[in-house]
Amino acid sequence: MASNVKITPFKKVLIANRGEIALRVIRTLKEMGIASVAIYSEADRSSLHVRMADEAVCIGAAPSSQSYLNIDAIVTAAKITGADAVHPGYGFLSENADFAEAVVKAGMTFIGPSAHAISMLGVKSTAREIAIKAGVPITPGSDGIVGKNYHAVAKKIGFPIMIKATLGGGGKGMRACLKEEDLDLMMKTAQGEAKANFGDDRVYFEKLVLNPRHIEVQVAADNYGNVVAFAERDCSMQRRHQKLVEESPSPFVDVKTRAKLQEAACKLIKAAEYRGVGTVEFLMAQNKEFYFMEVNTRLQVEHPVTEAVCGQDLVKMQLKIAQGEPLDITQKEAAVILCRAIEHRINAEDSEHNFTPNPGTIEEWIPAGGLGVRIDSHMYPGYTIPSYYDSLMAKLIVTAPDRTRLLARSRRCLDEFVVEGVKTTIPFHKKIVNNEDFIQGNMDTGLIERMMAADKKKDESEK
Repeated sequence: MASNVKITPFKKVLIANRGEIALRVIRTLKEMGIASVAIYSEADRSSLHVRMADEAVCIGAAPSSQSYLNIDAIVTAAKITGADAVHPGYGFLSENADFAEAVVKAGMTFIGPSAHAISMLGVKSTAREIAIKAGVPITPGSDGIVGKNYHAVAKKIGFPIMIKATLGGGGKGMRACLKEEDLDLMMKTAQGEAKANFGDDRVYFEKLVLNPRHIEVQVAADNYGNVVAFAERDCSMQRRHQKLVEESPSPFVDVKTRAKLQEAACKLIKAAEYRGVGTVEFLMAQNKEFYFMEVNTRLQVEHPVTEAVCGQDLVKMQLKIAQGEPLDITQKEAAVILCRAIEHRINAEDSEHNFTPNPGTIEEWIPAGGLGVRIDSHMYPGYTIPSYYDSLMAKLIVTAPDRTRLLARSRRCLDEFVVEGVKTTIPFHKKIVNNEDFIQGNMDTGLIERMMAADKKKDESEK
């Protein structure tokens, strides 16, 4: 081991999150012999992550603004419990530079990249500039925030274009503009949504790639300049920019393209002087050319897909990097593909009625099981799903040696999965795995919308 390596093992870690992801982190902490501290709102007293942690602290009322987004309350909970470090999970404050800085200022380790890296990569226009300097392909765009001359900028790029909020996320503040006569209205709409959701109405433009795939590359980087990239995830199956199904490796990406994706992701991460686990997201055109979109400076919801394919515990990797340990795998080892994997996000939503959230009490909970099946969930019979937070109930992760068996196993698991008491998206996932385009691997970011439109047309014709 190099002489400049300084390892500071953690004794206790606070998880600044809730539900499924908090439980996921607690499990790895237990395996590593590290004590865990859960935080919870008044609405989450009965959540499984509270039961499973070594300690638990109530940090506020049910609304996120008074609990899971309350930086002072979380940092105070970490200090009074004697935590060495804070794991942010995903969502909430996981990509908040102020939170990362507050944790460090309080004398603890933030398990993730530095506040500076989060700030740089969190502003999408700045992230594009880093990508350009690193030689990573980007979609033609405004190369920065657009001002009053936005008509001239849009014409130079060429329609169709995508208007994107500078501080956006989750599809908020994004609008496609197919022709110039719609530009004023789309600008006003995108800016208004950006202002309402992020307190900042600045936007930038990108060339709109028609029928693209959403391909992302999981990366890990230590403090000593070592960076590895894993096999890609295909996240094209999404509704309103929200992912429903993720798959690895992509049925569309060949060996040569995979190597190019991994090389581009590593170049970008090195250029940003990034430390920790993260994801580099790309749009891929039908000719397999790809363009940088953004970096997620945290653990992804869909990280179990990569864990299955590469055989690594990404949370453990996060913790070891944060402790100061160098990566213990090479790029060659990281690139190994052990199987094929797919993740179905099971949400408490009524997919028959525009995916309306459907919180309530779980009366019966019989998750799928068997060979090649993993369930990440904090559900149990009698648990009441709060109405204040994300509707994610469970992640069904299925693995198999090839894609034919992968889809057959997914169908079996979705048929086997029983939930009573609330509506779920399981019926819609059944439609996905039986859709001919999906079976053939012909998916793009618009496939789910086309499926829904076809269902609507069929329903209307049957009336």
